[in-house]
Amino acid sequence: MLTKELKTKIIQENQIHPADSGSPEVQVAILTERINQLINHFQTHKKDFHSRRGLMKLVGQRKRLLEYLKRTDKTRYENLIHKLNLRK
Repeated sequence: MLTKELKTKIIQENQIHPADSGSPEVQVAILTERINQLINHFQTHKKDFHSRRGLMKLVGQRKRLLEYLKRTDKTRYENLIHKLNLRK
């Protein structure tokens, strides 16, 4: 679960303009943080299959947002991938 302070910090780091809170970059950054937290959760709770389903839904949602961003604006996509260190 993301705390309010962490979420606002992620939004401020990834927003395009000062009132931006829903651009694909912000959404992908928030999803990435939630995915990373769930991955850490699974290191101690290996048999938590219900949360694993939620993780797979988050990964799919992030994938769809990244595909949309790649289709609409390739440079923003590449900057986001580099910033969040998603692809090697």
